[in-house]
Amino acid sequence: MTAPLTIAIDGPSGSGKSTVARRVAERLGIGYLDTGAMYRAVTWFCLDTGVDLDDEEAVVAATERLPLDLGTDPGAPTVLVGGRDVSREIRTTEVSTAVSRVATKQRVRPVLQRLQREEMARIAVDTGGVVAEGRDITTVVAPDARVRILLTASEEARLRRRSTELHGSADAAAVEATRDQVVRRDRDDATVSQFAEAAEGVTLVDTSDLTLEGSVEAVLDVVAAAGGPGD
Repeated sequence: MTAPLTIAIDGPSGSGKSTVARRVAERLGIGYLDTGAMYRAVTWFCLDTGVDLDDEEAVVAATERLPLDLGTDPGAPTVLVGGRDVSREIRTTEVSTAVSRVATKQRVRPVLQRLQREEMARIAVDTGGVVAEGRDITTVVAPDARVRILLTASEEARLRRRSTELHGSADAAAVEATRDQVVRRDRDDATVSQFAEAAEGVTLVDTSDLTLEGSVEAVLDVVAAAGGPGD
């Protein structure tokens, strides 16, 4: 039997990896895993239950008991905590500002990385493949994925995209309002994760000058070259 198609996509904030990964999964008819949503879910859970984000032991304990259920349909991914849909709550400014305080804790990351491997394996079996995106995917979580891609873009492009997503505009004020979430988070996450340069065996795809559809096509080209299904 042919092994399920596994695609790992890493990259900095605002590179487009979430949207591109969903579109690629839809085009290929396979499942989708947003590993960044897992860190956000832990952050939301800690804030909601009063866990001190500076207490690493307490955050690890919260991570281990988190009742998380991820919907893996790329057309409508969901994040449930204890049966409650928190898909919108985990994208609030409060969570976005605090998530690095969870993601940079060295004892938290292995717990979620183990869960990410388990989820990737489950989704791949259930749907015939998986597109997983987020930090550490190409190097730590799934170094044996059939396709590994580092999706990147210039800081200007990333700020423009994220400000449009969050504020509906890419004017100067909107970009400045977004800068902290993008630049600071990347700086913080870079202390525990390498995503600025492609590791050996990882294909670099720069989307700075590409449209969304162009970015999707560029990733599908890499998949096809690696022996994955084409359109």
